[in-house]
Amino acid sequence: MSGLVRFGISLEDNLLEKFDRHIKNKKYTNRSEAIRDLIREDLVKKQWQEGKEVAGAVTIIYDHHERQLVNKLMDIQHDFGDFIISTQHVHLDHHNCLEVIIVKGASSKAQELADVLKSVKGVRHASLSMSTTGKGI
Repeated sequence: MSGLVRFGISLEDNLLEKFDRHIKNKKYTNRSEAIRDLIREDLVKKQWQEGKEVAGAVTIIYDHHERQLVNKLMDIQHDFGDFIISTQHVHLDHHNCLEVIIVKGASSKAQELADVLKSVKGVRHASLSMSTTGKGI
């Protein structure tokens, strides 16, 4: 484990006041942890922008009564079979299902999968949650 380094940061008063209100709302107990999270978040974004190996989740909501929709979604997932590491399916109500597709690999492939799933007729909502494998941050 690396050592802890202390350093100073200069900010305008009003920016610091906004930051303190923000981290209070986010339930941070101190500025250091909030700044660490901001740095990690930026490093994760960089991994995604540079096409590095990442982890993420594609969440989709769809009506399983839509004709052939389940088969289309399954075919797409098979096309990305080497990239998908897990899925979770939940029945929200009689019509709507929620599916979370966990992925690991190139960021461009995660975005491609999310875009393909989002464009299928009958998918009511799709989102991509970007994260990291934990390497390099």
